[in-house]
Amino acid sequence: MNVTRVAALVVSAALVIAAPASAQGPDPNPGGITLAGGIDFVNAYHFRGIPQDESGVIIWPYGDLGFALFSGEGALKSVGVNVGIWNSLHTGSRGLDNGTNGKLWYESDFYTTLGLGFGGGTSVGVTYTAYTSPNGLFGTVREIAFKFAVDDSGYLGAAAVKPYVLVARELSGQADGGLEEGSYLELGIAPGFSISRFSLAVPVKVGLSFGDYYESFEGDKKFGFFSVAGVVTVPFTSAPTRLGTWNVHGGAEYLRLGESNRLLGSSQVVGSIGIGFSY
Repeated sequence: MNVTRVAALVVSAALVIAAPASAQGPDPNPGGITLAGGIDFVNAYHFRGIPQDESGVIIWPYGDLGFALFSGEGALKSVGVNVGIWNSLHTGSRGLDNGTNGKLWYESDFYTTLGLGFGGGTSVGVTYTAYTSPNGLFGTVREIAFKFAVDDSGYLGAAAVKPYVLVARELSGQADGGLEEGSYLELGIAPGFSISRFSLAVPVKVGLSFGDYYESFEGDKKFGFFSVAGVVTVPFTSAPTRLGTWNVHGGAEYLRLGESNRLLGSSQVVGSIGIGFSY
């Protein structure tokens, strides 16, 4: 497996930023169930800095179903569950041009997340993900991940950086194709800005091995990658419609790969463009 998968589900390189919610009319979906999805096109795929494919056209269709289970005024502000799917389709060496089977569908990931919201903009998420390969080019990887995030916009306003920490543990299989299940640590910030109807996100993150995550013939390497990106999102409409809220988004991500990952690919700029919606 390789590239910045979802993860992006979080994904990487495929980031969808919600449109500003100002001056909106009545919400056509006031209930506790939300649907989001989209499709992105990128020129390269790295999963947490591990190169997957740097050839051809790469297409990322995805969908997410969210359930708001609880909302309150106490210490626990909210409880929600999300289930979703993320896919990676390849025309290059990991897909149609692969000599093994020549199938387009390289990766399909299934996940479910329990999210808890607390006071002060803090949140905790627990995500289980199964990373699978429909065209059989990597073995299934199962993982549990914990994410702690702080939305500091209530304190810093437009200067908010929204820091987070993510820790993931492989339960079976290895993203790096190594010998041992590994543990992964990601530190990041996700500042964002709005100008008129345009939204700009500038995520910055670093990926590190907590143990056996970036294995090489010289042993485990602690530094996996550094990434900084800029993503612009423009909504089609300024208010929700009966068909949801739609946007077009695109950007660029610079990836600096660690020593073990550079054996498989190169540090580079990854471009993306796509369409997203939420309802």
